[in-house]
Amino acid sequence: MPRIQVNGVEIAYDDSGGDKTGLVTLHGAPGMANRAGTWATFAPFQDRFRVVAYDHRGCGESGDLPPYSHDQFCDDLEQLRQALGLGKIVLAGGSYGGMLALEYALRHQEHLHALVLRDTVANHRFHDVAKERALASRFPMDEAGLERLFAGRTTSDDDFRELIRMIMPLYTVEYDPERDARAVEAMQLHYQTHNWAFGRNQATYDITDRLHEITVPTLITAGRHDWITPLEANEEIAEGIPNAELVVFEHSGHSPQEEERERWLEVVGAFLARVVPS
Repeated sequence: MPRIQVNGVEIAYDDSGGDKTGLVTLHGAPGMANRAGTWATFAPFQDRFRVVAYDHRGCGESGDLPPYSHDQFCDDLEQLRQALGLGKIVLAGGSYGGMLALEYALRHQEHLHALVLRDTVANHRFHDVAKERALASRFPMDEAGLERLFAGRTTSDDDFRELIRMIMPLYTVEYDPERDARAVEAMQLHYQTHNWAFGRNQATYDITDRLHEITVPTLITAGRHDWITPLEANEEIAEGIPNAELVVFEHSGHSPQEEERERWLEVVGAFLARVVPS
């Protein structure tokens, strides 16, 4: 596993290499997720792209060094792009990674061929919708714990893990408790990164009025039954970006790239074939 120093922190990454067009992936869930999922998701595109997946600072196997702000995350990405000599790239981000992809596009659009977004939001206003859907679900929810999670007030990695365990059944259409349990136990948690992202970043996050500034071709994929970045949030992004298209996955929650993988790969592959020069 290669590592690279970026803005004073050691970043862990995977890189398929070669001189193809770069496709950089941004994972979601700061402090909870890592590059493994995005690497697996985009592995089938290695025959055409140089796929790069990395753990953001304060996530996975990368170093813990605040700030964990959107400005810092975006600058880390830009410095990584330069350090790896990637040139103009395709940027793919899901969930919180989609938020960062949008933010990066507003800062460095000249370095992008296209955006591939998945189940994301352009503002913080859908938090209440997500909490309402969680509380209305068939799964037991601790309302106070849910509030702490969304407010970025977890107290330790163990506390964070228990709260994640509570919400895991909400993410997919098909409930599989054994799969969810394995996923939660395998997580490399950084609760302070989560707290920063939800307690500081998202409190003021709203780029809705700037979406029209993003002019690169943009694909948005979204699950019909997503609870945390609901379909209407993705529709809002598609309406705001002039050159965007939205594809809805009817049998998916937050992860159509897994829940309807074959169709998702077809949709993304067809989009990239249309908009990215050979």
